Amino acid sequence: MGEVNDWATRIRGAGLRATNPRLIVLEALAQRSHVSVEELVDIVKSYGKSVSLQSAYNVLTDLCHAGLVRSIELPHQPARYELDNGDNHHHAVCSSCAKIYDVSCAVGYTPCLTPAEDHGMQIKIADVFYRGVCVNCQECELDEVTS
Repeated sequence: MGEVNDWATRIRGAGLRATNPRLIVLEALAQRSHVSVEELVDIVKSYGKSVSLQSAYNVLTDLCHAGLVRSIELPHQPARYELDNGDNHHHAVCSSCAKIYDVSCAVGYTPCLTPAEDHGMQIKIADVFYRGVCVNCQECELDEVTS
């Protein structure tokens, strides 16, 4: 797992108290990203620690607002979470198994898309979701066709 002192420094730098639940959640997200709250709680349990579902929701909300964690909101799926490393990346989602992959932004700066109408807003982020079928699911589909 990650270095607790580094997480504590980052949490404090974001204006929050470095509580055990916040440290545990960041450590878990450092090991695995694109996880739901339920998956996050299971990861924490696998480390021999515990955090309640409600506490995990509260911590994730705080860490998202502080800019340490990013929420990925996909239609018809629970929110997924990852560390917000300040990079500008998008996501590719497999329509068969729902696995999420990071995709680097082709442009490199944010926002990488210019909206046709900004309604007077200062646009800071443009989320892009690519949808397709991952290599593993393609192979499974091919196996089903050839069987």
